[in-house]
This record gives sequence, structure tokens and C-alpha cells, in this order.
Amino acid sequence: MNIQFLSNSMDSTTMSNISMIVMLVIMFAVMYFLLYRPQKKQQKKDAEMRSSLEIGDEVTTIGGIVGRVIALKEDTFVLETGSDRTKIRFRRAAVQAVTKLDMETPAQK
Repeated sequence: MNIQFLSNSMDSTTMSNISMIVMLVIMFAVMYFLLYRPQKKQQKKDAEMRSSLEIGDEVTTIGGIVGRVIALKEDTFVLETGSDRTKIRFRRAAVQAVTKLDMETPAQK
């Protein structure tokens, strides 16, 4: 009778440990799909946006400066702002949003 009691307690302990491990694996999977994966997708999208900069695009920087791209280098660009045509050099990492220059739509009168 005593041996059977020990056997039952070991089975429940083993099952408890297995269920705890399964719950941890499920928690890590949920954390991956809720936090890590969307962040990687956003980083990839931002890198693509920054690498597709062209002369004439309207850019908003992370500091809130808005202007047109007038020169591009490997990891920097020159932005022309305002009516006084001030030119400022930025790193591509400073780009928050890009509005592409659309030359195909005709101007409306």
C-alpha cells in the first residue's frame, strides 16, 4: 500500500513538471508572436523606406523637420527646407516618413 502511494505521488509530480514546461513554451511562443515578430517586420519596412530615398522626395525627420531631398550619399542626405532654401545634412536613420515625388500625375488647373 505504501509503495503504491509513492508511485502515485511521483506520477503527479512528473505531470506537474511537464505541464509547467509546456506552459513556459506556450508563453515564449506568444511573446515571440506578439512582441518580437512585429518589431522585426517594422524594422525591415523602415530600412526599406530609408534605402529607397530618391532626389525630390519629401521627407519628415524624427525631429519633425520637413523638406525635399536634394542630394544623396551612402548613409546621408541633404534636405532643403522652407522658402529660404536652407540645406541641412542628415543621416538616413533620421528619416521618419517619406512622400514620394509623383511626376506621372498631370498638374490640375
